Amino acid sequence: MKKLLISILVLSSAFIGCSTDLDINSDPDLLDPSKAPLSAQLPAGITGIIGAEGASYAIIGGMWSQYWTQSNAANQYKDIDNYSIGTSDYNGAWNAMFDALGDIRNVKRRALAEENWKYFLIATTLEVQAAQVLTDFYGDIPYKEANNNTILEPKFNTSEEVYEFMIEDLNLALSKNLDSSKGTNPGSDDFIYGGIMTNWVKFANTLKLKIFLRQATSSKSSVASAGISDLLSKNTAFLDTDAGMTQFTDAVNQSNPLYEYNIRKLNVATNLRMSTTLASFFDANSDTRKAKYYGAGNSLNQGDYTSTAGAGTIAIVTIKATTPAYLMTKEESLFLQAEALERYASGTGAKGKYDAAINANFARYSLDGTSFVSGAYAYPTSGTLEQKIEAIITQKWVSSFPGNGFEAFFEKNRTGYPKTSSVAQSSSSYVPGEFVYAKNGTTGGLFPKRIAYPLSERNANPNAPNLVPITTPIWWHK
Repeated sequence: MKKLLISILVLSSAFIGCSTDLDINSDPDLLDPSKAPLSAQLPAGITGIIGAEGASYAIIGGMWSQYWTQSNAANQYKDIDNYSIGTSDYNGAWNAMFDALGDIRNVKRRALAEENWKYFLIATTLEVQAAQVLTDFYGDIPYKEANNNTILEPKFNTSEEVYEFMIEDLNLALSKNLDSSKGTNPGSDDFIYGGIMTNWVKFANTLKLKIFLRQATSSKSSVASAGISDLLSKNTAFLDTDAGMTQFTDAVNQSNPLYEYNIRKLNVATNLRMSTTLASFFDANSDTRKAKYYGAGNSLNQGDYTSTAGAGTIAIVTIKATTPAYLMTKEESLFLQAEALERYASGTGAKGKYDAAINANFARYSLDGTSFVSGAYAYPTSGTLEQKIEAIITQKWVSSFPGNGFEAFFEKNRTGYPKTSSVAQSSSSYVPGEFVYAKNGTTGGLFPKRIAYPLSERNANPNAPNLVPITTPIWWHK
């Protein structure tokens, strides 16, 4: 039953077809949301968010964080790689996220009314996690009026407002006494933690930490400082385990969303090729993770899909059917904590979190990272704050492969790390691991900072903001 449900809902959230629109077919809710058990709606919301983030946004994020680049023997993702995606492209990702949020917000409304604080916390945490990805990709989004059947044209809240609302909502959910929760308890319908509420509390706390840190060097730096200082002073428990789905199997419609679309549905396993950006970083540091991330072969310079090199000589990105899909990993939590400790606690304990994060990522691939945390990736304990932030964010970039590249993209925009190269990757003076402007880029040397609002939303909602170039920064960008 559980496997069947995963199959149906992952299929509904995966990409269907091979057009550049990458449309997502939404599975209609067959039950009355006002009467259906919370346990029947929660799985749809979880798999919907996992499906959208783990496929469509994972492909864009991985391309723009330069894990992979478009194959020179195919055309599927050229518009991502050359920064030419516009309002007519990728409507499905937006629609799928809000479809999933419809289920999540139904659970949240019902749980609040019924005083089922366990489902209320789960739904609020998922709502905020999805909204964070959306607002960091698009800027202003519908939030307060979104997924309300009585409001067909929801207002777009500014990205700054969304950040305030997300913290308010998490605080409210965390303030509820889970021991006094009424009604049924989440269990097998919770595909992420199986109803273990201590993990949901930690996940919510860690989302707060992330949201505050995104504002650390913005106009809201005082908000970040106060919020994070409060979390640290209270010895808040942060996530120490992955938040994601691990139930995938190597069967049609039951696989990791990125694998299901990019390999199984398109029937092309070679679209995504090893980018020189990450590959050169691995090579320079003799990093054993390279063989886990990519197959054998050479790398392709970012955006060089017109290369005449033999396609068979260029390494393919390794994506497995059973690879878990994460909303947040243990490593991300540890890196967030390391940065928070450096910025707001005089660095006490930061090195331990940083080392633990690197070791955790190596262990994920059954590798030993011990020699790296004491060698090539040793924490710059005596360095400046900026050098420490660079080390943390660079390793977070490496560790977000393959499905959470959008987080690395956001962090690049926030911190400027990894650094941007002043020369092309073909130059002998190129520094391994530095980002480069895609060789066939179409935006005049400017990197993308956001995704354009989809045409489907602009046609349906007159409140949709005016379009701006995708090179326009989000408000908290560096």
